[in-house]
Amino acid sequence: MAPLEALERDYPLIDSVFRLFCASRGIFTVEDFLVHDLHALEAFAERGNAPDKLIQGIKQVLSIIEYQSRPWSNGLELLDDARLNKHALSTGYQSIDSLLQGGFREGHVTELVGPSSSGKTQVCLKAASHVARKYSGTVMYFDTGNSFSPKRIAQFVCQSSDPTNTEGNKTVQRVMRSIVCHPVFDMFALLDMLHQLMGDLKSQIGCQVRMLIVDSLSSLIAPVLGGSGAHGHALMVTAGFLLKELAHEHNISVVVTNHMVGGEAGVSKPALGESWKSIPHVRLLISRYSATKDSTISILKHPYLATGKTADFAVS
Repeated sequence: MAPLEALERDYPLIDSVFRLFCASRGIFTVEDFLVHDLHALEAFAERGNAPDKLIQGIKQVLSIIEYQSRPWSNGLELLDDARLNKHALSTGYQSIDSLLQGGFREGHVTELVGPSSSGKTQVCLKAASHVARKYSGTVMYFDTGNSFSPKRIAQFVCQSSDPTNTEGNKTVQRVMRSIVCHPVFDMFALLDMLHQLMGDLKSQIGCQVRMLIVDSLSSLIAPVLGGSGAHGHALMVTAGFLLKELAHEHNISVVVTNHMVGGEAGVSKPALGESWKSIPHVRLLISRYSATKDSTISILKHPYLATGKTADFAVS
């Protein structure tokens, strides 16, 4: 297998510092990882100068090994997988479902971009409540800014059921139990949780996960992108590939939110730059009309739907 040095161009986490750490343990190639005690290696990394970065480098190499060992799939197998396992999950907004031909699709990373107060979090909460109510399985909600509102979730559920009767109350309780919220406040915590979720799903620990929401992803990534170093960029790409792997391998609909920043001539554009732009399968822009409480959603990027199509929806 390839020497570690050959991987640095595509995987910036495998830099000279990480390779020096590996060399101190007699590891010079990807193949060396396969015969090394990984628990001892992680324990040694935790005693280093930058334990978080070293451990993420170890996980990066392991993901490379796993990716290279996967069997190839032909077009027919991929088509069958899409038809049988990659379903559209209704968002709870009829107009958005119609625009997207069913809703947020399993196997896709869908990015919601828009300015502050445009309705991104409300769409996430509505989709979480609707998926938890309509489909079997769990909704994972990674909350990066204390924006998760259980009261709002309950309100969405109550709009379609009567909470005053026994059956309606049971529905609210079932939905709330099906949504698992985790506060996440830094990039390393997010990567750890994604790796943990990947391990749990591979080991079939816990319930089936239908949807994973990260609101907001950009608030975690933006702080580590500053400066001229490649470390922040590497963390962002690693998180993106983990989200795509979770979506594809475990048939999860992944939804992330991103804010807007100033662009050329004062025109706003999605944050996180060109490198991130290629990661989501779907990018949707949410804007809010100033005169009303209604919002509009536009397709900026989609694997098979035309860009530029829009739909209006009421946030409240």
